[in-house]
Amino acid sequence: MQIIQQNLNDHAYLKGYVQTPDPAGSYKTLPAMIILPGGAYKKIPIEQTEALATAFAGKGFQSFYLRYSLVSEKKPLMPQPLIELAQAVRFLRQNAAQFNLNPQQIAILGVSVGGHIAALYNDYFHQPDFAKLTGLTLADIKINAAMMGYPVISPQLGFPTDEAALATWTSNPEKLAADKLVRSANAPSFVWTTTTDNVVPAINATSYVMALQKQHVSVEYHLYPEGPHGLALANPLTGADQQTILPHVATWFNLAIQWLNKQFH
Repeated sequence: MQIIQQNLNDHAYLKGYVQTPDPAGSYKTLPAMIILPGGAYKKIPIEQTEALATAFAGKGFQSFYLRYSLVSEKKPLMPQPLIELAQAVRFLRQNAAQFNLNPQQIAILGVSVGGHIAALYNDYFHQPDFAKLTGLTLADIKINAAMMGYPVISPQLGFPTDEAALATWTSNPEKLAADKLVRSANAPSFVWTTTTDNVVPAINATSYVMALQKQHVSVEYHLYPEGPHGLALANPLTGADQQTILPHVATWFNLAIQWLNKQFH
């Protein structure tokens, strides 16, 4: 496995765990996954993010994560992380042969505020105005599947809890309400959260899923009855105690792999 890193600007980079074909060429072209970590747009939890990325690599994905710009680096922050994700998707598509990946099988997974980026990107990637904003083409920035774990969806649904924090994100909160921006062209989606999330209310995920259904976008949704915010894999790789190692919630990962395999095969 090869580890690669592509700098996108002074702050953002794409890091990947790429499986290379053997000399006999026995590897088939693999799907790609881009992980979008959480951290309240203030920090990136690198160890947790790398655990997610390597878990997908272990399931046959060319797996990457995006270290996007934070509120301390861009004011207001939005839409900078969305532009960086578009650049990352274009980079993978342009280098598909080099990275032995299928350019028509690019998925994203965002958790917490990374889920906000994923949901907004799913709303925007097919819109000509967004392509114009990024300076790229619609073909460059297309994704084929969108996934969200315990996502922030709208500032109107309980996170962030203060106006000062929101002001560092945007001067126009309506543009960040991902549940209000869903269109029928959104990619098939997979969403999960827990009812007892203590940071980002589950209504965020539910509202986005309902919006996808109204637009007849294929969606799979798992609402687990209990578990705190930020569970990631919900196993010993990303959890430290009984509150964060939850075998029932950990089933989301294999369900997600099954869902992705169905989308891509």
